[in-house]
Amino acid sequence: METVAKVLTGVVLDACEKLGHGGVLAEVEPAIPTSDPQFGDYQSNHAFRLGKALKQNPRAVAEAVRQAIPAHPAIASISVAGPGFLNFRLDDAWLAGQLSELAADAHRGIVQTGAGKTVVIDYSAPNVAKRMHIGHMRSTFIGSALYRLYGAAGWRTIGDNHIGDWGTQFGKLIVAWRRWLVRDAYEKDPIGELERLYVKFADETTPELEEAARAETVKLQAGDPENKALWQQFIAVSMAEFNRVYERLGVKFDVVLGESAYNDALPGIVRDLVAANIAVVSEGATVVRFGADAGAGLADTVLVIQKKDGAYLYGTSDLATIEHRVRTWNPDRIVYVVDTRQQLHFRQVFHTWHRWRQRELDMVHCWFGFLKFGDSIMASRGGNIVRFVDLLDEAQRRAREVVDSKSGELPESERAVIAEAVGTSAVRYADLSQNPQSDVTFDWDRMLSLDGNTAPYLLYSYARCRSIQRKGEIASASVAGIALAAPEERSLALSLVHFPEAVAAALEHHRPNLLCDHLFAIANALNRFYGECQVLSAEPAVRDARLALVEATARVLERGLEILGIPALARM
Repeated sequence: METVAKVLTGVVLDACEKLGHGGVLAEVEPAIPTSDPQFGDYQSNHAFRLGKALKQNPRAVAEAVRQAIPAHPAIASISVAGPGFLNFRLDDAWLAGQLSELAADAHRGIVQTGAGKTVVIDYSAPNVAKRMHIGHMRSTFIGSALYRLYGAAGWRTIGDNHIGDWGTQFGKLIVAWRRWLVRDAYEKDPIGELERLYVKFADETTPELEEAARAETVKLQAGDPENKALWQQFIAVSMAEFNRVYERLGVKFDVVLGESAYNDALPGIVRDLVAANIAVVSEGATVVRFGADAGAGLADTVLVIQKKDGAYLYGTSDLATIEHRVRTWNPDRIVYVVDTRQQLHFRQVFHTWHRWRQRELDMVHCWFGFLKFGDSIMASRGGNIVRFVDLLDEAQRRAREVVDSKSGELPESERAVIAEAVGTSAVRYADLSQNPQSDVTFDWDRMLSLDGNTAPYLLYSYARCRSIQRKGEIASASVAGIALAAPEERSLALSLVHFPEAVAAALEHHRPNLLCDHLFAIANALNRFYGECQVLSAEPAVRDARLALVEATARVLERGLEILGIPALARM
């Protein structure tokens, strides 16, 4: 089905074509929802821009376009405002029908722009032998939401967890394992003991220990059976720990391929880049230099792909990873959900790959801001780490207190399920509801708030819809027959038909917070409707129409929450 914006945009373009102005503007100015209802429901700036391009009075052009628009079932009225904006008020009956169609549609009106396309999304990426902490929160939540947004728009999605499972840290860990392992502690808490060993190595380090660690790393990279077995054991216990967190969050990956998966390809990458005159040897290291032709931000920078001692770096591994993804999935796009510090790195890697392979591939670094404690950036070395599982446990505990106080009549088992869902959803939404590129200051109370623009508020709004249906003993809910008599009904319907456009905007800009904002607007409109409009006690015809509006709201909220990774709860 077509979105409201596409219908109105098409009407405007047809009128411009009729006036002989087709093709004057290289880009179409789409119709968008108005920011103030007094100006109508949707606004188009296309005629204004057309007037500028034609060097004519934009308001006069807009008036001509308005008059050239024929009667249309979607449009109740059109007015020209300001310097040449076209304001549309939708026909109530058409709006109601559009909402019924959207709510009945399996995609909830989301345009399947990605049909036939493949995207690989690289996100989460914790390091082996360390616990997941809240430093992994943003990549995990944002990446998972983008994975679901792309899927909602019809893309074939490949979620790839590029874990840190290679490097010199394993030599240090092997040395520490053999010297200081406490077997009982490891049996009780494998990751906790591995973290203790790694910290102890750092505390006890000497030139001799560092040399021993380098020797063990070389043995591991050469395939020494004993070191390889230990390394595989470290990975196994780490993945078991990671998967417990992912399962709790409802986060899934299609593949988990760490840095080690590409180790054998790295020498060939370096040889190819040198042979293609893209990389050069400089002071014993092999580097890619970027000149002025590389564009702003890259000129006079250097990407090291092999150190003087023969070690490979992240850039080399990332190039090998792109090669693997292209061979395996032939994606139309690769999205990297990695923090802001890696912006230069990914620009260098993308530029190098395009120069090397000479082919089109859309690669996007969806960067995000820092997670901070007060004025400091969260870092494990600073001792200000909060374990991911501890955050979830605290969220669940706080949610359980609220559920017990408000819904004590529910069975204990059901309250436990609700508290877990509300707690984890509160943490997830607290991050997703902010612009990804903003820094986030960690605050327990803000992160776990149950009021305002929060997951619990959205969940309560959805549960309110289902509560109305339970009280009315509605066995089979329908979205047919919606009628918009009251202003609150119309406002709610407008917010619901905007849903596909909000999803499209969130995907286009890689900003899940745009979807969060819209779901919050829907919840507010629903609660205004609930406060002003009787549903179950209304006369039969009005009752049925309003029950259909409630069901449509529930379906849209449920789909929106699902895209964010939040399970909708019928009872709270």
